[in-house]
Amino acid sequence: MFLMNVLLRTIVFAFSLSIAVGASAQGLSVTGGSSSSSETVPELPDPLTEEAVNALISRLSDAEVRVLLLDQINAPPAVSPEDADEELEGFLETVTTGAFSSVTAAVQRLPILFSEQGKAFSNFANFVGTNGLLNLAGYFILVFAGALVVEIVFRRVVRPWLVLPEVAGDAPGLRDALQPLGKRLVGEVGAVAVFLVAAALINRLIVPAYYHPFLSLVGPWLIGLPRMGVAVVRFLMAPTAPAYRLVHGTTETARAMTFHMFWFCLLIGLGAVIIPFNAANGVAPGETRIGFWINLSVHLYAALIVWRYWDPCVQMMRGSDPDVSPTEDWIARAYPYFAIFVALGTWWVVNVVASTGNFALLGSAPHYKTMGLLMFAPAMDTAIRGLVRHLVPPMTGEGAIAERAYYATKRSYIRIGRVIVFGIVLLAIAGFWGMSPERIATAGVGERFAVHLIEFLMIISFGYLVYEVVSLVINRKLAAEMTASGYDPENEEMGGGDGGGAGGSRLSTVLPLILGVSRASIVVLFLLLGLSNVGVDTTPLLAGAGIVGLAIGFGAQKLVTDVVSGIFFLVDDAFRTGEYVEVDGTMGTVEKISIRSMQLRHHRGPVHTLPYGEIPKITNYSRDWVIMKLRFTVPFGTDPNKVKKIFKTIGAEMMEDPLFKEDFLQPFKSQGVLEFDDVGIVMRGKFMAKPGTQFTIRKELLTRVNKKFEEAGIDFARREVRVALPGLDEQDKLTEQDKATIAAAATQAAQEVTDQAPAAEKPGD
Repeated sequence: MFLMNVLLRTIVFAFSLSIAVGASAQGLSVTGGSSSSSETVPELPDPLTEEAVNALISRLSDAEVRVLLLDQINAPPAVSPEDADEELEGFLETVTTGAFSSVTAAVQRLPILFSEQGKAFSNFANFVGTNGLLNLAGYFILVFAGALVVEIVFRRVVRPWLVLPEVAGDAPGLRDALQPLGKRLVGEVGAVAVFLVAAALINRLIVPAYYHPFLSLVGPWLIGLPRMGVAVVRFLMAPTAPAYRLVHGTTETARAMTFHMFWFCLLIGLGAVIIPFNAANGVAPGETRIGFWINLSVHLYAALIVWRYWDPCVQMMRGSDPDVSPTEDWIARAYPYFAIFVALGTWWVVNVVASTGNFALLGSAPHYKTMGLLMFAPAMDTAIRGLVRHLVPPMTGEGAIAERAYYATKRSYIRIGRVIVFGIVLLAIAGFWGMSPERIATAGVGERFAVHLIEFLMIISFGYLVYEVVSLVINRKLAAEMTASGYDPENEEMGGGDGGGAGGSRLSTVLPLILGVSRASIVVLFLLLGLSNVGVDTTPLLAGAGIVGLAIGFGAQKLVTDVVSGIFFLVDDAFRTGEYVEVDGTMGTVEKISIRSMQLRHHRGPVHTLPYGEIPKITNYSRDWVIMKLRFTVPFGTDPNKVKKIFKTIGAEMMEDPLFKEDFLQPFKSQGVLEFDDVGIVMRGKFMAKPGTQFTIRKELLTRVNKKFEEAGIDFARREVRVALPGLDEQDKLTEQDKATIAAAATQAAQEVTDQAPAAEKPGD
C-alpha cells in the first residue's frame, strides 16, 4: 500500500511538472495556491491498488492532475498516534513544570532586579545628563499642563453631559438611567482622549525628538489608562449618584471600587512603560524578569480586591432583582471564588506562555483582557436583567397561572440572554488569544486542546440556547391554554376536592409530552455533536443505542403495546390532564401522562399508575357538561307543589347570583315525586353545570333548600321506630325480666332499620 501511494504521488508530480513547463513556455503563470473554483478535486481510490492507480491515470486530464496535486500539497500533515501522544505529554509538561520553571527563574533573578533597574535609570540619566533631566521635567510639565488646559476647555463645552440630573421621585429605570450615564461616559472618555491628543501634538511640536518616546509612553499608560478605567467604573456604579447605579452595591463599595480601579490600571500602565524603558536603556526584559513581578502584582491585586470586598461582590452578582432563584443565589455566592480563580488562573497561563518563549502572544495583553472580561460578570448580568425587563412580553390574563407563566417567561429570557453573552465572551476570549480558524491547522496540542474546548463550549451553548427557546415557546403556549381553560394543575382544591374537574384543553395535555421529548432530543443531539467535535468517536454510542433499541423492541413487547395504545388514546382525545375518569373501576383525576402510562389521583389522595396497554375502556366524567340529581325526603302529607315552587325559586336565585350563574348550563329545577318509601315522599331535583363546579353548586343548593324548608315549615322526614307493647298501661306490674325482654326487642328493631338504610353515594356517582 505504501509503495502504491508513493508511486501515485510520483506520477502525479511528473504530470504536474510537465504541465508547468509547458505553460511557462507559452508565457502562462501557474501558482501553487490558485485553482479554478469550478474544478473538483479527484478522489483517490481506496484501496490504492495497482489496477486502481492505472485506471485513475488513464482517465485524469491535465487540469485534474494539477488540482489533485495542489490538494495533496495543501493537505495538513497527518499526525500519527505516537506523535500525538508525545505532543500531549509535552503540552502537559509545559503547563506544569514549564510554567513552574518560569516562576523559579524569576525568583532566582530577584537579587539582580533592583541593581539592574538602577542600571537602567543610570544609563538614562547619563544619556540625557543633568540638564537633560531638568529639561525633561520642564517639558513634562509643559506638555501635560497644556493638555490639561485643552481638556478643561473641552469639559466646559460638554459640561451638561458630565453632570447627572437630580432625581426627584423613584430611581429611574434602566432606559432612563443609561442616557445620562452614557452621555457622562462619552464626555469623560472624550475629555481623556482630548487630553492625550493635545499632549501628543504639543510633544511633537515643541519637545525635542529624543524626549518623544518617553513622554509618549507616560501619557497614554500612566495618565490615560487609569482615567479610562475610572470612567468605566463611574458609568457602572455611579459612586456619587446612587439612583443611577447600574451594578447593585452600596455607595461605600462604589467609591472603593473606583479608587482601586485607578491604582489597578496604573499598575498595568507601569508595566507597559517600564519594560520598553529598560529595553531602551540597556536592560533586556528577560534579564531581570521585572515584567513577571509587575504581572504578578496586577493579578494579586485583583484577587485581593475580591477578597477584601467579598460580601459586596456577592451582592453585586446577586443584583437588585427580587426574583432570584436558588441557582442564581448559589452562583452569586460562588462568584468571589470564581473571580479569584480567574485572577490567579490567567497569571498561570501567562507563565505557561512565557515558558514556551512565545512572548509575541502576550503583546496585546490578552491575559488582562480575559481577566477583566470575566470579572465584569456582575455588570453583564445586570445588563441582561435590565434588557429583559424591557423585552419580556407583558403578562397575558390574570390569576396564578398567568403570574407563574410571566415569571417563567422572564426567567427563560434571562437564561437565553446569558447563553448569548456566554457565547460572545467565548468568542472574544478566543480572539484575545489568537484562536482564529486560520491558526487551527498549524496549532500544537495545547492550542488544539484550547480550540476544541472553545468549540465544544460553543456547541453546548448553542444547544442550550435551542433548548431554552423551545421550552419558552412551548411553555408560553401551555400557559395560554391553561389560562383559557381555567385549569390549574397546582391548585390543591382542583375539581372542588371531590373529583370531576373540567381539566385542561387537548393541547395542554399533549404539550408537556412534546416538551419532554423535544428536550431529550436536543440534549442528545448537541451532546453527540460536541463530543464528535472534540474527537470522540460517537459511532459506538450510536451503535450501542441501536442495539439497546433492538433489544427493547424484541424483549419488551409490552412496552411497545403501551406506547402504541397511548398514542391512539391521545389521538382519540379520550382524556385530558385534570379530567376525572374511571378505568375499569379505578377512579381519579388525570394528574400526569407519559409515553407509557397515565397517573390518576383519587379524590382521597392515592395515585394510580395505569399503563395504556392495560386500559380496556375509559369513562370520562368531565367532558363538556355534567348533570347532578339530588334527592330530598319529606314527610307524608307534604304538598309536592309547594316543594316544586321552592326548588324553582332557589334555581332562579342562583341563576342571578354572580358567584354561580356562570357555572350553570341549566338551572336547578324540580323533577317531581320520585317515589314513596317507608319514611315519606322522595322529591328529586336536578341541574346541569360545567364539569368541576357541580360539587360547589350542590353545597350551596343544600344550604338554601334547608333554609327555605325551615321558612316554609317543612321538615325533612326522619326514620322512626315505633314499638307497640300490649299491656303498657300495666307497666308498673312488669317484672325486671319483662323489662329486659322489651329492651332487647327494641334494640333489635333499631338495628334492623339501620341495616336496611341505603349506603352513602360514592364520589363521582
